[in-house]
Amino acid sequence: MQHLNTEQKVCEIGGVKFGGQPGEHPSVCCFSIFQENDRLFEGKRRKKGFNQAKAEEILKKSEKLSQDTGVSVMADIVASPGETFDKYVDFVTQTSSMPFCIDSINIAEKIQGAKYCAEKGLLDRMFYNSLTVWEQDIEREIKEISEIGIKHVLLVTFDMEDQMPTGRITGAQKLLDAIEKAGAEFETIFVDTSVMNAPAAAFCSVANRLIKEKWGFACASAPSNASYMELKRFKDEMWDFKAWSGVDSALEALSAFWYNDLIFSGPIAGAGRVIPSVATADAFCAASVFAETKKLPQNSEHPLFKLFPDFAKQLKALAG
Repeated sequence: MQHLNTEQKVCEIGGVKFGGQPGEHPSVCCFSIFQENDRLFEGKRRKKGFNQAKAEEILKKSEKLSQDTGVSVMADIVASPGETFDKYVDFVTQTSSMPFCIDSINIAEKIQGAKYCAEKGLLDRMFYNSLTVWEQDIEREIKEISEIGIKHVLLVTFDMEDQMPTGRITGAQKLLDAIEKAGAEFETIFVDTSVMNAPAAAFCSVANRLIKEKWGFACASAPSNASYMELKRFKDEMWDFKAWSGVDSALEALSAFWYNDLIFSGPIAGAGRVIPSVATADAFCAASVFAETKKLPQNSEHPLFKLFPDFAKQLKALAG
């Protein structure tokens, strides 16, 4: 695993650290909740509300897995067009201690959610998902969230004219230029390098390395978008759910190993398979770094120590 010469930014949201050199901090899993077709809703009748007991159960389960493995978790709170974030934000923040982001396809809903979080004093615990290169009036959006007081933002970068990793650099620069032009400053900037399909998730990891080398930003991608694109084909047409879940777990783990500080990991119902996969990949990454540097993570809660304590002791002895 290649050490990065550029000083890496380590940021903290809601007590969770992101970024740094490879192997320094575990990848953070950000799971969606309340998205369209979430099974927490009875059928497709969102207006009737969600199953609160089940939602609390899966939030608690993901937090327990986090404690067991050392992999931190976040909630990607999704509001559909025409909805407000209020009840969803209230539920997640009152039921769990995890940080979260607000996510909607419409700017109006995201701005409403940002204002609500500001009113509730939650801006240290959330980030804005997201500023995108394809938004037509991006400077207006930047100014609005800056005036609200948003501290942490995610930039989603993709250049349709250059779909290679270099295109993500171009997209990131466009958004950084827009932030500067709008006169805004944010405490934390993440860069999400966008997934097209499963094997092309490799482009995200390569792009993340380039971005970390250029700016030192914490980087992200959404391998789950790629695996869920193949859900019907792999689960129903070729194999079954168990086979597809193997594909999904592999993509999450590969991303965790390869320059992803934050992973958008799909619906939170999948936390039971994703978190152990990511934790194993994080331990793999830390061991590979040790092989090159004889250095172990400073974080005592790292998955290498939590899941493989005997091996970690052997490595400490080798380090001298």
